[in-house]
Amino acid sequence: MKQYDIRLAKVPQPPKDCTGEPVMLTDATIQERLDKVLRGMKSRGFEQLVVYGDAEHCGNFQYLMGYFTRFEESLLVLDADGTAHFVLGNENLNKASKARIPGQAVHVSLFSLPNQPNRADKPLRTLLEEAGIAPGRRIGIAGWKHFTSPVEKNEKLFDIPAFILDAIRAITGGDENLFNAGDLFLGDGGARTTNNANEIAHYEYGATLASDGVLDAMDLLAPGVPETALGAQLNRQGQHNSIVTIAASGPRFIKGNMFPTQNTVKVGDTISLTVGYSGGSSSRAAYAVHDASELPQGAQDYVEKVAAPYFAAYTRWLEEIHVGMTGGEMFDKVEEILPRATYGWSLCPGHLVAEEEWLCSPIYEHSAEVLRSGMMLQIDIIPSVPGYGGSCAESTVVLADETTGGTTELFVMALQDFGRADETLKEQICQQYPEMWQRMQVRRQYIIQQLGIQLSEDVLPMCGTVAYLRPYLLEKDMAFVSR
Repeated sequence: MKQYDIRLAKVPQPPKDCTGEPVMLTDATIQERLDKVLRGMKSRGFEQLVVYGDAEHCGNFQYLMGYFTRFEESLLVLDADGTAHFVLGNENLNKASKARIPGQAVHVSLFSLPNQPNRADKPLRTLLEEAGIAPGRRIGIAGWKHFTSPVEKNEKLFDIPAFILDAIRAITGGDENLFNAGDLFLGDGGARTTNNANEIAHYEYGATLASDGVLDAMDLLAPGVPETALGAQLNRQGQHNSIVTIAASGPRFIKGNMFPTQNTVKVGDTISLTVGYSGGSSSRAAYAVHDASELPQGAQDYVEKVAAPYFAAYTRWLEEIHVGMTGGEMFDKVEEILPRATYGWSLCPGHLVAEEEWLCSPIYEHSAEVLRSGMMLQIDIIPSVPGYGGSCAESTVVLADETTGGTTELFVMALQDFGRADETLKEQICQQYPEMWQRMQVRRQYIIQQLGIQLSEDVLPMCGTVAYLRPYLLEKDMAFVSR
């Protein structure tokens, strides 16, 4: 196993590079998504797919519809021939015309907020029949989870509200022809697990927005600064957060509170900064100190015991990950350098992202899932060592490979500056989004040249702060490097 020489060094901080301009998903991308889902339905023998969504569990619904239904439950009922019905409540009925796929709306006021006006002319069962749900069909039901329990019958677990499931069962006569269809979207081969160039550009905006926010919060951090001021740096441009924003100095979640307060930063405090948008989150955990002498008693070897080993694992993750390896192989490489028994991490050391901060993960023990081109991955290794604060530099990358012949003049020029580039997805990015391609190359060069991490050729950083970690947050010129 390669040994990593992790040390603190004076390095320039990465440039903030969010464009401030969201990239919309194209009609061609939506059609590609629909085609992927229809192919998945065919492979599972589904004649119909019922996709559930609400404000918090919206990803699968939004994947095809283009929006999530605020306040209310919603259903997309999709037939194998592409015919679609949108089952919507009072607040979202007017959004039917905004859907990215063609379909017919069915108004179900039971999906509305409490005490809103109700249409009382038809029961829910009848309205769902109007949406096309019928007996005798093999129907897939997709909530938001991809169940992988080794002791449950996963295909018969349904994560949608009981009153909706009961109405479907009343139509179909029970569960015999109902199956969980979360795997059409998530898990090995799921439609949402890989992205084209347009999707990557769409998600890059959120990933960079989060990254720039964390960098600004790190720069603002000083003794006497309130958590609310740090939080104001994290939430920006009116965008919808994918996770709860954290700006915490010292103990977290006092009396159950999860949000920034007027509590101020004090020398020696543990610091946690996290913000996420569609496309990924950025997170930093470290201490508000200038050097080891300001660390709490008993934790003055924090860098040696926690932060440096964490960064070594982070470095190995970036250097080793590539298209074609299995998630189990990646898991083992992290376990080898940062054993769980010593460092207390328990979640998957990396996961896929999209609208959600955690989509699903191919990286788990003994995973045979193959890492593929187009996967957007969050580096998410969370050490937990008793007596010490955490260390974290959570951020997002995308894998891009898949060789083809032929390159464009623009791509050849990029090749000359940045190395080999004969991959399909890379070619798409370079052709369709040359400015994003350029940003990705600048990020690669920063990580390689300034931080000493020899990135896999398949890794394209989605934001500027990938691998940038200051364990002493008040010493703003010093960060970890690998030599």
